[in-house]
Amino acid sequence: MTIAQEIEILTEEEIVFPPSDLYSDEPPLETDIHLQQIIILLESLNWIWQERNDFYAAGNLTIYYSSYQKKSSDFRGPDFFVVLDTERKSRKSWVVWEENGQYPHVIIEILSSSTATIDKNLKKQIYQNIFRTPEYYWFDPDTKELAGFNLVSGEYQAITTTEQGYLLSKQLGLYLGVEGEFLRFFTLSGDLVLKPVEVAIQTQEELSQTQEELSQTQEELSQTQEELSQTEQRLQDQTHRAERLAAKLRELNIDPDTI
Repeated sequence: MTIAQEIEILTEEEIVFPPSDLYSDEPPLETDIHLQQIIILLESLNWIWQERNDFYAAGNLTIYYSSYQKKSSDFRGPDFFVVLDTERKSRKSWVVWEENGQYPHVIIEILSSSTATIDKNLKKQIYQNIFRTPEYYWFDPDTKELAGFNLVSGEYQAITTTEQGYLLSKQLGLYLGVEGEFLRFFTLSGDLVLKPVEVAIQTQEELSQTQEELSQTQEELSQTQEELSQTEQRLQDQTHRAERLAAKLRELNIDPDTI
């Protein structure tokens, strides 16, 4: 049911529009692994899309989607979501009726023993039937279970994994896959999408390697210059000996040029 349809079934006295400036109202994350996972997804996506200003990505943030009820009594914000074709700016929450009716294009839930059943059933139905979110994923940090779904004709259909075990997100133009302990993004060519700190470390390693190669080159150049200097000295010594020999021959009335 759309917001417009919801409003139509209410009487004039029942219609109460909540304020649009709503703060997020999410419970604390269950474990530090959940927090680390959300940060990894946010940082890596923001990094690879650093030149873009047409998306909004957030984690553990409330999505308010009802114009007369601030939020469902049995639903709070996704662990991670991305909205495309919107302004990239800070928000206190995602208020659908203040965002041109836009819902997330991609949602990722981080499973736990206490939330897995809800994430795989109730939330999946909400994202499918109310949000109409094109892509929904869940990831279990403990078991490394990863599943994804595309919205096809109004129903979620499982996304087939690649040979590498990745799931293709057509909405993001990226793969999702497990790397080590965490869910990560990969480019279409299979490269890991790095976090800024990983980029900094990689850059520092490359710089150190370049400096090492430069130092080695300088040592080789110094050695070459030393060898060249030694060769030049030998040539000078040979020239001096040749000059002394020529002078001695001339003392004996022998023209060295005729020998």
